[in-house]
Amino acid sequence: MSRILFFLFIGTLLSAYEPIAPIPLHEQTNMPKAKVGQLLFFDTSLSKDGTISCFSCHNIYEGGADERKLSLGVGGKEGDIHSPSVFNARYNFKQFWNGRAANLHEQAEGPLNNPFEHAMDKESIEKVLNASPSYRKMFQTLYGTNRVRYEDAIDAIVAFEETLTTPNAKFDRYLRGEISLSEAEKHGYMLFKQYGCITCHNGINVGGNSFQKMGTFTPYKSLQTYPDRKAITGKKEHANVFKVPTLRNIALSAPYFHDASAPTLRDAVKLMAHYNLGVKIPDEDIDAIVLFLNTLTGEKPEITEPR
Repeated sequence: MSRILFFLFIGTLLSAYEPIAPIPLHEQTNMPKAKVGQLLFFDTSLSKDGTISCFSCHNIYEGGADERKLSLGVGGKEGDIHSPSVFNARYNFKQFWNGRAANLHEQAEGPLNNPFEHAMDKESIEKVLNASPSYRKMFQTLYGTNRVRYEDAIDAIVAFEETLTTPNAKFDRYLRGEISLSEAEKHGYMLFKQYGCITCHNGINVGGNSFQKMGTFTPYKSLQTYPDRKAITGKKEHANVFKVPTLRNIALSAPYFHDASAPTLRDAVKLMAHYNLGVKIPDEDIDAIVLFLNTLTGEKPEITEPR
């Protein structure tokens, strides 16, 4: 059986049940903490040279990712991997491309302590926040402490990140039986399943719930080394293995892949088919799949309205 026939067969089996779940319309959040976390998310004073904030690499007014291939940290230092979207990160089973963070608390600490990003530490963050009467007042109200503690600052940032869900995408409303997709969009979704994209991109986040090798059928070689899963586990079989990214709001978060090597969504579909499915998808099928992927763009949370 050829590879393309194999994936068509698997896709037909997967069509028998719904492998994608809609984002919940209401999630439990702590809005007072989230409001303070939002201030911290935008605060450049939480970087060594006062130039970098969380927002610098995660544009929540667009797709929640970075439009640059590699983000810039303190002193203009270049990062070593493309910054993924922070939207719907609460639904990821691990954080960062190589899954080195088990949850959002560990993820929030990572950039703050990274010498190439914020270049801060617990003591310097507490010093900055305690020098602000307004922050001290807010944290006293929220946490009942006379001084701002590092762990409470992380907790507030996480509370904000947990509000960054994007429900009510057209596809979610279709799943809930509220609207219909166009015939072209439904055809794109059928192809998405039949070609086997759904094997890795499924669940509530249409990804973000497994690790996969980049280059399953055709070896994938980047121009430079990126921190893959092997950097965490030390296992040679984890070379070029990364967390499968979410496809939520994917139309808004170009460029694509851990190395940002795919400038457009069409490029991303074509290249993934080649490297990870071992097939060449006709142009008309790529167009149809991209049409479906556009239905995964959800509503921005109210908290992200321009301040």
